[in-house]
Amino acid sequence: IKEEWCLIISIILSVFFYCQGPPRVSERVAHRQSIRLGRTMKLSCPVEGDPPPLIMWTKDGRNIHSGWTRFRVLQHALRIKEVETDDAGTYICKATNGFGSVNINYTLIVIGNRGREGICFLLLRPRFTQPAKMRKRVIARPVGSSVRLKCTASGNPRPDIIWLKDSRPLVDEDSGAGGGGVEGKKKKWTLSLKNLTPEHSGKYTCHVSNRAGEINATYKVEVIQRTNSKPILTGTHPVNTTVDYGGTTSFQCKVRSDVKPVIQWLKRVEPGDENKFNSTIEVGDHRFVVLPTGEVWSRPDGSYLNKLLITRAKEEDAGMYICLGANTMGYSFRSAYLTVLPDLKPQSNSVPTVTSPGLPWPVIIGIPAGVAFILGTVLLWFCQSKRTCSSSSSSSSPALPAAQRPPVANRDRTCPTLPSQLTNGDKDCLSYEDYIAHQQLLLAQGGAGLAPKVYPKIYTDIHTHTHSHVDGKVHQHQHIHYQC
Repeated sequence: IKEEWCLIISIILSVFFYCQGPPRVSERVAHRQSIRLGRTMKLSCPVEGDPPPLIMWTKDGRNIHSGWTRFRVLQHALRIKEVETDDAGTYICKATNGFGSVNINYTLIVIGNRGREGICFLLLRPRFTQPAKMRKRVIARPVGSSVRLKCTASGNPRPDIIWLKDSRPLVDEDSGAGGGGVEGKKKKWTLSLKNLTPEHSGKYTCHVSNRAGEINATYKVEVIQRTNSKPILTGTHPVNTTVDYGGTTSFQCKVRSDVKPVIQWLKRVEPGDENKFNSTIEVGDHRFVVLPTGEVWSRPDGSYLNKLLITRAKEEDAGMYICLGANTMGYSFRSAYLTVLPDLKPQSNSVPTVTSPGLPWPVIIGIPAGVAFILGTVLLWFCQSKRTCSSSSSSSSPALPAAQRPPVANRDRTCPTLPSQLTNGDKDCLSYEDYIAHQQLLLAQGGAGLAPKVYPKIYTDIHTHTHSHVDGKVHQHQHIHYQC
């Protein structure tokens, strides 16, 4: 049986490890590919494996990612739209899993039609290659700052670009640019305006064209004149805020200034709490503590924004907060109050300490049951011990018949009636032991025909009395009381 099980396990393991392994090429491919300009190219990557491999494409050693707008990585292929001459090169599909990897290499050749001047490529109209960097078309800058306007484009043949300001051509030597220069590699794709003045304000248009077509993009530049004024807090922020205990909230502060201001948050120190802080500043009749300030963001409208984040709010976080905006010409501030609601958790937890509802129900039931069991056991043992002692006492003490018990009226007699053989001896009263022996003797002589009475329990009470006679004699006797 063991040999059969070993055979079955070996077969299962062999099948398992046969199925899993490094990626492998499932079909043959042509490693040399050619495509005409402007067409769509699809390079396949027929690989399979267990576990499924991860596929990555490279061109001339560079990873192809989502930033390559005309390239699309599919599940088992690479698609290239509107192929250009620069797309020619070496492409590698690399498939990898936990057991290994495999590569498929392609050499892509871009071809066109031959004409009088050699190769006449297919015409492609221009298009912008970095549209994400061109989304912000309205730009506001203060006097003395700088700005860069981008219009990167491609096409076939390679397009030309012309910059215009307010629909007029802008050249490098044009003084209307206010000292601005045009930058770019081979083509003037970026317009850089430095040391801005109010004369730089206007609409800047990039005109990109080739024999296949043309495209345009326009930027609006607004140069803000600097004024000798202090910052201004715009809007309604910061505003009074209420937050739950342990919650998160924030204050906002929006400042308009000709230059980038310094935005600082302060919190008023309540009287008596000055010793809780390392350093405070005095503003008017109150003292304030300076809070850590985050990044100041520049907004398109020329204002500046800053936020104060308060996490895990506690009672000591409540109070007055001040947003202070300052520049070289002065400062402005605005205050707001933070209210922290009381913590309700201690009240809800105080009840279980009395009633203990959180204890498990077996403990609640088991403790009284255990106490009752212990008390019952002790009580049973006590009763059993008392019964044992009573039975042993009744068996060891001889029971006298009721007829032989001394009458109540004779209990105070000086001496009981004694036989003659005893009266000649000691004239004193009998002791307890002698009295018992005398009673047993009487029972043996006169009551032989009487059936003895058996008492289940005998309780004995012994009293000793001392008597003095006129003649000077003193004797003692005991009263013995029996009760069933």
